[in-house]
Amino acid sequence: MKIPEHIAIIMDGNGRWATEKGLPRNAGHQAGVETVRRITAECVRMGVKYLTLYTFSTENWNRPADEISALMGLVLTSLEDEIFMKHNVRFRVIGDMTRLPDDVRRKLCETEAHTAQNDTMTMVVALSYSSRWEITEAVRQIVAEGGDVEAITEDFVSQHLQTSFMPDPDLLIRTGGELRISNYLLWQIAYSELYFCDIYWPDFSENDLHKAVESYQSRQRRFGKTEAQVEEES
Repeated sequence: MKIPEHIAIIMDGNGRWATEKGLPRNAGHQAGVETVRRITAECVRMGVKYLTLYTFSTENWNRPADEISALMGLVLTSLEDEIFMKHNVRFRVIGDMTRLPDDVRRKLCETEAHTAQNDTMTMVVALSYSSRWEITEAVRQIVAEGGDVEAITEDFVSQHLQTSFMPDPDLLIRTGGELRISNYLLWQIAYSELYFCDIYWPDFSENDLHKAVESYQSRQRRFGKTEAQVEEES
């Protein structure tokens, strides 16, 4: 059955996973990195073309300084992983890079350049990202460019978003039991299928990914049309 071309994931529950095990929160984030490796490899195997991971939000800058520092360090060490070259995965990052430490920003740019020719799948990391920030930045760019107001269409706005290089997500998965979007890809998920599960991200397995995709496959995507219209077109 049809595999989603683009899967976006809100990787929630790292801290709670660690707390419930009597571990420091940073241990949960480290365990979450292992899950990223497994799920990335499985998405490649399944034929997914884009995988977007909500890694660190604009709002996460309000967290304790020691946790932020540990997370930035984890970003650096995880980018050393050869999963990108092993699985021919291209790496991209979206978000407010200006707020990131210099060494993190430099490593992100190096990884993007190092993997630029890989073409089996693109992994996109949303880092220091929020959708309202992204849309605000797009509006600023459009205003700065001037031009005809009548030329501002939905496609025109999409071209000014950080995600302009890829299609909108077909499937959005959120782990950890929360039932909200948390300022993530608000424009892009207008017609995405949503899947929520109670499993904390460190425990999210390849089988759990399959369940999410199977749920997606069982749905009819109508994009405003009637069921009869969609069936007639298929």
